[in-house]
Amino acid sequence: MYVSQVVAVAPALPEHRHAQGEITDAFAEVVLPAGTDRAVLDRLHQATGVTHRHLALPLADYPGLGGFGAANDAFIEVGTRLGARAIGDALAMAGLEPTDVDLLVTTSVTGIAAPSLDARLVPVLGLRPDVRRVPVFGLGCVAGAAGVARVHDLLRGDPDAVAVLLSVELCSLTVQRDDASMANLVGSGLFGDGAAAVVMVGERRAENLGLPGPRVIASRSRLYPDTERVMGWDVGASGFRIVLSAGVPELVEEHLGHDLTAFLGDHDLKIGDIDTWVAHPGGPKVLEAMARALDLPASALRRTWASLAQVGNLSSASVLHVLADTLADPPPPPGAPGVLLAMGPGFCSELVLLRW
Repeated sequence: MYVSQVVAVAPALPEHRHAQGEITDAFAEVVLPAGTDRAVLDRLHQATGVTHRHLALPLADYPGLGGFGAANDAFIEVGTRLGARAIGDALAMAGLEPTDVDLLVTTSVTGIAAPSLDARLVPVLGLRPDVRRVPVFGLGCVAGAAGVARVHDLLRGDPDAVAVLLSVELCSLTVQRDDASMANLVGSGLFGDGAAAVVMVGERRAENLGLPGPRVIASRSRLYPDTERVMGWDVGASGFRIVLSAGVPELVEEHLGHDLTAFLGDHDLKIGDIDTWVAHPGGPKVLEAMARALDLPASALRRTWASLAQVGNLSSASVLHVLADTLADPPPPPGAPGVLLAMGPGFCSELVLLRW
């Protein structure tokens, strides 16, 4: 069985950090049409479990942000800067140079760019001109876990390679003006801005480097039929308008336990064998549904709950922030299994089996 290894994870957050109440006050001017009662907005923001968030722009800039073009320009500028910091930090943690990178996979669902962010980062970071680039758009919150899985797939065919997965998500730039829809109000309170970079190496490179970090053993993707309107974007003149159904927790509870049981069973494991959970912080109701579906104790998702409170839901970057927090803790015993998982538009899930 060919495996890959995660050798470094580096989160990066914008410098504009605010308490949730400050953001609620500022975003009320943006999302609510004139004369609208803000009681529902306040209630929804308070229910997210988020205490602080980092934003791409100063709070005062959001009311005057003019349309999709201006928001996307900000995405490219801030995203390139954050991405460069995350990748630079991750490579330094792994003791690698930019010229060591053979493959760069980038993912985002909160802005678009052509040339893509990865192309812009090549000269900024000093990556080789022959670095293989794979920009990914559209996977949303699942892309952090799916990105680790797809990089693993690619490294199986190139066991000497060094790969970097970069997620950049600037969710605040997608908040819609004068839109009091439930999805926009929830999104304006739940999602934050951030990036993360993961350095992964193929099996032979891992043996040569001798670095700590979990090995990626296998993954499984699940796409659920007739769920296209559960989560995603409606793209129009004003940019990305969020689609977010209240039925997400029910889908998680309906499918996740069965899917994970079958996946682990193929590797002679059971849910009870897993002590390390690296889960995407979809929101309080989603995390509660996940715990019920997997019959997990409250402590199992503690890092995910903490990440949700400290920075909010960062879409695809969130599960990578939780992974970084996991790696900062004392490692589990050698050989111990762990699971990294996330859900996203489709509606879909991605399950990744790790082993320390």
